Amino acid sequence: MGAVESTEGEREPLLVPSQPATNTQPVLSRVYGRRWFVLTMFSLLGFMQGLVWNTWGPIQVSAKHVFEFSPTDIAVLVMWGPVGYLPWLLFMWLMDKKGLRASLLLSAFFMLLGAALRSVPLKDLYYRRWMIHGGQLLNGLAGPTIMSAGPLLSTTWFAPDQRATATAIASLIGYLGSAFAFLIGPLAVPAPNGTVGSTVYWNQNHIGDRIQFVLYAEVGMIAALFVAVLFYFPSRPPIPPSVAAASQRLSYRSSICRLLSNMRFLMIALAYSVPTGVVAGWAGVLDMILTPAKVSQVDAGWIGFWSIVGGCVFGVAMARFADYIRGMLKLILVLMFAGASLAATWFTLTCLTRLTHLPSTQATLYTSCILVGIFINSSVPIFLELFIETVYPVPEGITCGVVTFLSNLFTGLLLFCLTFYFTGILIF
Repeated sequence: MGAVESTEGEREPLLVPSQPATNTQPVLSRVYGRRWFVLTMFSLLGFMQGLVWNTWGPIQVSAKHVFEFSPTDIAVLVMWGPVGYLPWLLFMWLMDKKGLRASLLLSAFFMLLGAALRSVPLKDLYYRRWMIHGGQLLNGLAGPTIMSAGPLLSTTWFAPDQRATATAIASLIGYLGSAFAFLIGPLAVPAPNGTVGSTVYWNQNHIGDRIQFVLYAEVGMIAALFVAVLFYFPSRPPIPPSVAAASQRLSYRSSICRLLSNMRFLMIALAYSVPTGVVAGWAGVLDMILTPAKVSQVDAGWIGFWSIVGGCVFGVAMARFADYIRGMLKLILVLMFAGASLAATWFTLTCLTRLTHLPSTQATLYTSCILVGIFINSSVPIFLELFIETVYPVPEGITCGVVTFLSNLFTGLLLFCLTFYFTGILIF
């Protein structure tokens, strides 16, 4: 019996495998040059929010002389920043439902209104102090969006190989604003006669005029930024820059429940919020902390400036490094915290010179304070990237809103305790 050649139909398989989903439309991605403009406008608002928040700490000696502030008042003025974070759930909902433009416009309006209230030149010091406190609170209400939206902006506008760098710039620029407050305040506002570092006699009216000039300048810059954001600040580009930016995210309620039930996220959030919150509050009253060590207002300002600027520069560099090596975030954070622990121990032992007999010089204070700021502040963008990777697909704005709220909570607790500490000093 001879073999018969099979026909074309007999060679067809009996079970045809189902076609894979190859006919789905691929997700288009594109990066726009305008992303740098959006990042710049957001960063400038963050810069001004940090500058306004840290206005009074670096010039606390002059502010006490002109407005009759007490040390407790100075601590409370700094504490309004964390207090303004209390309605953070509302701002996170607004960012998730209405987009970045609406939430940023509201925050910029709060900043403008707060800066305007602070600059009203009332003669009655009682009402003037209340206006300043109210202005600081309004500036604090801008914090939830300014401090949390950086990772959302970077994911929405930037390609994956630029995301960590954009996150670092957007999240650290507020720290840079508070750093420039250490520089601008003491250089623009002279210290009163008879204080540490004062060599020229300045009367109260001249010091008050210089403070008023700084307040007016801040109002003008915030007003210009508010107008710019009002005219052009889109929430998102027409085409997303990556597949992750176009992917579906969890709803607002599901995101909050997912975060609060994720123990790994909560542990990382605690490791982030305690050191960053404590160091932020410590930097806000650094001048008062260093005054017993005979450090002048100008020198304390330079210490605060370089500690934060060093952290920002180092943080951007480490974020750029993390763009290429994604699997070493934990090792980088461990090394940073080890360095911060050693620097903080060095600073503490230097301040306790009567017990430790270690030399307390200007060089040791500068070095130890600056190293603490560098190691802690530079860890912020690395932590934010770690959070995003841990809880994906929770939206970036909600994730960072939770962790920055916890950080501000510890900042507020520290400043609240310091108000009683300064009150005790005044009593005794």
